[in-house]
Parts: sequence; structure tokens; C-alpha cells
Amino acid sequence: MGKKINSLKNRIESYKTSSNVFKSFKYAFSGISYVLKTSRNFKIQLIFAVSSLMIGFLLQISLSNYVILIATIISVLILEILNTSIESMVDLVVNKEFSNLAKITKDTSAGAVLLASINSVIIAVYIFLPKIKLFFESI
Repeated sequence: MGKKINSLKNRIESYKTSSNVFKSFKYAFSGISYVLKTSRNFKIQLIFAVSSLMIGFLLQISLSNYVILIATIISVLILEILNTSIESMVDLVVNKEFSNLAKITKDTSAGAVLLASINSVIIAVYIFLPKIKLFFESI
């Protein structure tokens, strides 16, 4: 009985919003840290993000293009975090047993990340290609 009461208390506590803004930031950074430690795709996306920023620096892209590049990078990372969150929630609900609806949920969530990644490649080509073209024309 004591275990059930404790579980109920934890459930009630999980619905509360932190009244301390610093704790809220701590929880948010904890979530980002979790994704960084556990998600292979998030790490790959970070490698591409840093590479893109370095290429942008080397090609001396404009400030406005940098803003577009950073916004695109952040949108992909946000979607990857949401994808991880959705997948974790689905696993919790179905107890890691197969469910066709769970599969659809996970697949569509991953599809959103894929579309954002494709979009980021299109934007990178749009930003970098003219600069790369100019570089090779000057050689």
C-alpha cells in the first residue's frame, strides 16, 4: 500500500510546474543533455551543424545567411529532441510492445526530422553553392 501511495504522490508531483525559473532551466538542460548522451542522430546532426558553421566562416557568408543557417540548424535539433521525446512517450505507453499505432507515431515523428534535414541541405546548397562557385572561378 505504501508503494502505491508513493507512486501516486510522484504522479501528482509530475504534473506540477516548477515555481523556480532556475530549476526550469536545469530541467531543460537536463533534457538536452539526455538527448546528447543517448541519441546517435543528434550527435550526427551536431557534427553537421558545426561543419556547416565552419564552412560558412571559411566562405565568408553574409550575416543574414548566418542567421538563416543557425535558424535552420536549431530547427533540426529541436525536431530531433521532440522526436526523442515522442519515441520515449510511445515506449512508455506501449511498454515496448509492438503496436501499429505506436509504429505510425514513431515513423511520422522521424519523418518530420527527415524533412527538416532535407530542408537544411537545400538551404545549405542555396547559401554555399554560389560562394563555392566563385571560389573555383577565381582559381
